[in-house]
Amino acid sequence: MDSTSPEPSLYTVKAVFILDNDGNRLLSKYYDPELYPSMKEQKTFEKNVFNKTHKADNEIAFLEGMTIVYKSSIDLFFYVVGSAQENELMLMSVLNCLFDSLSHILRKNVERRCLLENMEGVFLVVDEIIDGGVILESDPQQVLQKVNYRADENPLTEQSVAQVLQSAKEQIKWSILK
Repeated sequence: MDSTSPEPSLYTVKAVFILDNDGNRLLSKYYDPELYPSMKEQKTFEKNVFNKTHKADNEIAFLEGMTIVYKSSIDLFFYVVGSAQENELMLMSVLNCLFDSLSHILRKNVERRCLLENMEGVFLVVDEIIDGGVILESDPQQVLQKVNYRADENPLTEQSVAQVLQSAKEQIKWSILK
């Protein structure tokens, strides 16, 4: 094997972000802490990506040593970012899964207002597809099943938050007393 080519990695996805049609961030998750460590660097990168892609008809771009796949819908732009060596098809499968899952959750109204009204579900979907840069799922049906299961299983009420906090306090108290 060629010693200059990087080792294959499970950490396929460097970042995911959704911008509105003015290039403003609606959601972003960066999985590589060294990539763009500050919010300012992230927003500059997102602006550069948006400027390069928002008028293009392609589905893929290369910028700042990154492979970027993207898709737009009405007033939204969806981006999945990987390293320059990353397989575009893998990134595209993540993008399609994200888009199809959100399309289902938003009842095909994949536009800014609807997305903002359902942010909790959007974050759940992203977390089911990618964990720390590792692709967990690329089948929208599986994602939707897990998200619905999680949403039905434990709606996060104020009472359940209080229970979690109380449980954490108990655990801390017992670990101190040992």
